[in-house]
Parts: sequence; structure tokens; C-alpha cells
Amino acid sequence: MSEEKLHISSYRSHLFVLAGLLLLTAASVAVTNLEMGPLNTLVAMLIAGTKAAIVLTWFMHLKFDNKLYAIFTTLVFVIFLLVLYVTFFDYSYR
Repeated sequence: MSEEKLHISSYRSHLFVLAGLLLLTAASVAVTNLEMGPLNTLVAMLIAGTKAAIVLTWFMHLKFDNKLYAIFTTLVFVIFLLVLYVTFFDYSYR
């Protein structure tokens, strides 16, 4: 049988993660009030991607899990960024 390592996060780390997510949410709301043209969408997507990475890392315990999962998740984010790049490249030249 394999032994699983249990990880228990402290309340302090969860509060820091909560504060970071709330700060990023406030930043994404603030971005909607700025006029940056097509960059509004890019900045909002980058903030959303950062929030998703934080949730994956802490609340889905990716930080403390097998490193292979982190590699696959990073690969998914790279593909996501490539799709965003192609989308914004197409959007900017219309």
C-alpha cells in the first residue's frame, strides 16, 4: 500500500490567499472602468488567469501534490496563453 502524505494548511495562509483573491477581484473590477481599448480584455484575462492559478495552487492542493500534475497544469496554461495570443492577434488586425 502507498502512504499518502496529508497536508493541512494554516488559517493564516488561507487568509493571505483570500486577501490576494479579493485584491485581484477589485483589480478586475477597476479595469472595467478604465479605457484601454483592446487591452481591457487582455488585462482582465490575465487577472482571471492569475486568480485561477491561485485557486488551483492552494484550494486544489496542486502545490502539495505530485509534480506531474503541476507539469500538466502548466502545459494547459501555456496552451491557454497561446490561444489568447492568437485570438488577440486576430482581434487587433480586424
